[in-house]
Amino acid sequence: MKRPAELWVYLSTSPLLWLTLTLFAWLFAVAISTRLKRHPLANPVLISIVLLAGALRLSGEPYEKFFAGAQYIHFLLGPATVAIAVPLFRQWRQVKRALLPMVAALVVGSFTAALSIMLMGAWGGLSRDVLIAFLPKSATAGVAMAISESLGGNPSLTAVLVVLTGIVGALVVTPLMNAMRIRDYAARGFAVGLTSHGIGTARAFDVDQTAGLFAGIAMALNAIATSLVVPLIVRLFL
Repeated sequence: MKRPAELWVYLSTSPLLWLTLTLFAWLFAVAISTRLKRHPLANPVLISIVLLAGALRLSGEPYEKFFAGAQYIHFLLGPATVAIAVPLFRQWRQVKRALLPMVAALVVGSFTAALSIMLMGAWGGLSRDVLIAFLPKSATAGVAMAISESLGGNPSLTAVLVVLTGIVGALVVTPLMNAMRIRDYAARGFAVGLTSHGIGTARAFDVDQTAGLFAGIAMALNAIATSLVVPLIVRLFL
């Protein structure tokens, strides 16, 4: 059995170090969020990012070395997205009743997200590649990065924007929906999943199972819609 010092030497020279630190950072963040009764500001993703960014800063290690270990978790984004089909199948009758409103919200939401970025980008004088990196920010990370790269954007910048969009959405969704007096958890969940992908969906599941289900559906549908809408908008306006 390896001693702690020997184990550290082994981990520090392999990608397993950052994989291990990522897992521990997440578990620690979840513990903090649970202790604070799932307060919106105690978002586990945000806490994990701060912890890991601090560790990278203090260690002086490049991001590429971190990702060499964390890529195994990154790979699981795909299966996690596909797994949304399980609660969808279980509650298909409820989903079918809301199919028409969901399609309408999906179309409006997808175009609004992209067109609002176009308007703000034009107002702020953003360059074409930066603007393209912004456009798919409301889709889940794997899809958004692929769209950005295929259109000539910066996928790394897109990844950062996707995470920021998800965190902001997870923070504001509950107080915003309460302020707007929206009590239907299906509508609340679909809205946050449409705009804040996986991070918002995780928050929706914390609040209510129905909200989480519809958030997951919105996240999956918006990944498809964004892959169609963003190239169309780039072709028409850029």
